[in-house]
Amino acid sequence: MNTELRKYFPCKNVLVRFLQFSAQNDKKNYMLTFVEFIERSIKRNWDLPALSNYREAPMSYGQTGKMIKKIHRAFAECGIAENEKVAQVGRNNANWAVTFLSTVSYGTVSVPILQDFSIPDLVNTINHSDAVLAFVSDYIFEKMDVSKFPNVRGFISLDDFRVLHSDDEKIKEAFSKFNANIDVNRDNFALKHIEHDHLAAISYTSGTSGHSKGVMLTHGNYATNVEFGTEVIPFKAGDRMVSFLPLAHAYGMAFEFLTEFAFGVHITFLGKIPSPQVLVQAFAEIRPGLIVVVPLIIEKIYKAKIKPAISKGLPKFLLSVPVLRRVVYSKVRKELEEAFGGNFYEVIIGGAALNKEVESFLNRIGFRYTVGYGMTECAPIISYAPWDTARKFSCGYPIRRCQIRIDSPDPANIEGEVLVKGTQVMKGYYKNPEATAATFDSEGWLKTGDTGTISADGYLTLKGRCKNMILGASGQNIYPEEIEAQINNLPYVVESLVVERGGKLHALIVPDIEKAEKDGLDKEKVLLEFEKNQKELNKLMPNYMAISKIELQEEEFVKTPKKSIKRYLYN
Repeated sequence: MNTELRKYFPCKNVLVRFLQFSAQNDKKNYMLTFVEFIERSIKRNWDLPALSNYREAPMSYGQTGKMIKKIHRAFAECGIAENEKVAQVGRNNANWAVTFLSTVSYGTVSVPILQDFSIPDLVNTINHSDAVLAFVSDYIFEKMDVSKFPNVRGFISLDDFRVLHSDDEKIKEAFSKFNANIDVNRDNFALKHIEHDHLAAISYTSGTSGHSKGVMLTHGNYATNVEFGTEVIPFKAGDRMVSFLPLAHAYGMAFEFLTEFAFGVHITFLGKIPSPQVLVQAFAEIRPGLIVVVPLIIEKIYKAKIKPAISKGLPKFLLSVPVLRRVVYSKVRKELEEAFGGNFYEVIIGGAALNKEVESFLNRIGFRYTVGYGMTECAPIISYAPWDTARKFSCGYPIRRCQIRIDSPDPANIEGEVLVKGTQVMKGYYKNPEATAATFDSEGWLKTGDTGTISADGYLTLKGRCKNMILGASGQNIYPEEIEAQINNLPYVVESLVVERGGKLHALIVPDIEKAEKDGLDKEKVLLEFEKNQKELNKLMPNYMAISKIELQEEEFVKTPKKSIKRYLYN
């Protein structure tokens, strides 16, 4: 019995109860390290399928563990030191996933880079990160000039782990015997202990306002996200998942890979452009237990398939009759569920704002969806609510270990910037102390750059980006995203952007010329159609949000690899 505590608890039974309570509380508050999540799952699920490329044989958890150990052996023989940087760039596949797990569990720092980066951006990013080794897909390496990377000692193929280029004999020797046998089994498999504050990755965002910044994410940041996923998603070992979002982006990394891996789920990497047709086919074959998507996919399905189907003929008539409306909603819901494989717990939508018309429809038909909120700087999760407790137009409540504050005198009713604290918040921006200092306030709160409100019971509702906000002539806050959401629902609109020009709001619209031509409309008639809809739209908006002019764009807007419009190019 603790003698120091005895003087505060004269009664032995009271002291015992206190110690039991403390142990339970410690257990609840204790968080496994990131590497412990990896090691535990490999040992528990040794014989289960872990990772596979689409329509290829899977790699088991045991085989994944052996691959990790082979990469560790190669790192040691190459003389790669703890805390050195290792870059990864290529399409999603099982080797990409294994390389990431190996890098972080060795104590080195992963630099995951989106495959869509241009070659100049790739050069700048790898050099800025100080990476000494780079795992690269063959098709990307063919475009690279190795002389542009003075600090990289070797380039390794993400396709088969052969050396693509190196002047270092140690690297050539280490990877030449990569496939040699290694004595690893379930009983002796173990990974080193790495603390929560150890740097795990530098994630280069492709921000919409200029050059990318390297977000320093720790093992604790990733562990918080994985812990959250294991607490709220009802996966079990052996379940299936389709991974198609970029693994180099925090959203796909956390919720199409790391969380599933911690459960013992079989993860299939699509490895190809995720068009709606390709996704529907993969979902039908694999029947995943969870769907993680960006709004664009849901919005495309709604606009191209659902809305036209219910806007004419018998479905339109049935929707006008309250008693029969449920029949249509039930049929649409079942068809939509089947499109996603018919076996999912819920569809998690994140990465950008969901169109309100689309969300209202999903809500009406009782579709199992929820909208989460996060950012790369939080690896990424900030708020979430399961589909059965989610609220329309909200993005849930703060996850455990996270606090949210609204910089507003009345957070429930007056929007302000969303501020965040928690164990998932980044360490800062790599080699950029000025940007780091500007992103945190004097009390250590992360300034997200998003505005919103939070209800008395903790549900967060976002309004838009602070930097996108337009100040109206009379001081009103105008969030262009709200207007764009309305415009994007109009016929013949592919996408739109609202900008301020000369104190007035202009709508830049990319028209769906192909669809218009099918309906017998040329470019001039399409513009007349837009102008007619503009008048109707303005009637629904406050005067200060009225669109004064529409400008048609010949080409789609320039976007970042995660498909956000680079707004700064059009202001």
